[in-house]
Amino acid sequence: MTDLLNSLLSTLDEQRRRVLQTLDGLPDEAMTGSMVPSGWAPLGVIRHLTIDVEQFWFQGVVAGEALDLPTDDDVWHPTPWPARQLVVNEYQVAAARSDDIIRATPLDTLPPTQALSAYPWAPRRSVLATVLHVITETAAHAGHLDIARELIDGRQNLVLTEFTWPDTQGLDRS
Repeated sequence: MTDLLNSLLSTLDEQRRRVLQTLDGLPDEAMTGSMVPSGWAPLGVIRHLTIDVEQFWFQGVVAGEALDLPTDDDVWHPTPWPARQLVVNEYQVAAARSDDIIRATPLDTLPPTQALSAYPWAPRRSVLATVLHVITETAAHAGHLDIARELIDGRQNLVLTEFTWPDTQGLDRS
C-alpha cells in the first residue's frame, strides 16, 4: 500500500473512532433524544454515517453497487429506533467494507457508469476526492456529536487544551 493510501485510511479510521468514542458510555435514552433544534439524535448521526456516507459513497458510488437506500427520515428518525449495539455494529461493518473497497480501487478511479446512472446527483470525482469528502463529513459529524455530548453530560471528547489548562484561565487574550 502506498503512503498516501495508508494516511487516508488512518485518518478516516481516526475520525470514525472519534465518533464512537464520543458516544461511549452515553445512556441509551440520550442516544435517541435530541439536544438541538433540528431534532437529530446521536444514534441518527451514526445511521447517517453508515448509510448515507459509508455505504452510499463507497459501495454505491465507488463500487457501483445497487443500494436500496432508506429515506432521510428513516435514517435520522426511525420508528422504532434500532438497538444501539446493532447501529454501532452496522457502522463498523460498513466502515470495514469501505476500507476494502478503497484498498481495491486505484485512487484516480472515477465512478463506474452504473453508479452515475443509479445516482445521477453523485459527482464524477475520483476515489481520492471521495475519501477526502468522507473524512471531512465524518470529522464534521464527530464535532457535532462532541457538542451534543457536552450538552448532555458535560463530557468533552475533543478538547482544545489551550482554553482548558488551569494556568491560562483569566489571561487577557486581546
